Amino acid sequence: MNSSTLEAVKDVIVETLGIEDRGRIEGAATPLFGNIPELDSFAVLSLAAAIESRFGFQIDDSDFTGELFETVGSLAQFVDRNRLH
Repeated sequence: MNSSTLEAVKDVIVETLGIEDRGRIEGAATPLFGNIPELDSFAVLSLAAAIESRFGFQIDDSDFTGELFETVGSLAQFVDRNRLH
């Protein structure tokens, strides 16, 4: 995955969820759903909307899986595959 995509995804997560301590989102292996209390089912929708807006693509309903939001890296890889270049 592209390191700039990873950093941009981390930025979106921190901004969207209002996480004050950016250090909690350490890297690609950082677990998301179930590990970050701010990431509840409503926040997942907000995060998805923010990713769509920031990276210029729509997330298809069929892509909305637990694996997508498993780690920061899984989300960044998804963005790399789908973003408009």
